[in-house]
Amino acid sequence: MTATDRALELVEVAAEAASDKLAQEIVAYDVSDQLIITDAFVLCSAPNDRQVRSIVDEVEEQLRVKSGAKPVRREGERDGRWVLLDYADIVVHIQHEEERGYYGLERLWKDCPEIDLPESARGTERTPEDEDA
Repeated sequence: MTATDRALELVEVAAEAASDKLAQEIVAYDVSDQLIITDAFVLCSAPNDRQVRSIVDEVEEQLRVKSGAKPVRREGERDGRWVLLDYADIVVHIQHEEERGYYGLERLWKDCPEIDLPESARGTERTPEDEDA
């Protein structure tokens, strides 16, 4: 089983929206063989809580406008450290870079196929200067 066309469409819109707000290291995984509750995960991060919230707002807006999608569940918004947006077909994880490093979702889902994202939807990469800041 693979992610549906609808899930792949939502992944691309979410990744593009996150990239527009300078999200870091955007990746997507097809988790449809592992989970029955969703087809794909989108993971991205930001260096501060304010930017996490900005990415959340843009992802929600673009998925609503471009795909008519509304989240069925949203968690973590108050703290701004790890916000989960559940769209049933996909789940978007927007994490503060510290939470991303600590929880390592990429390690948990490394056996799942990575979904190819357009270059414009991959976000910025962390640089050694980011780690010194």
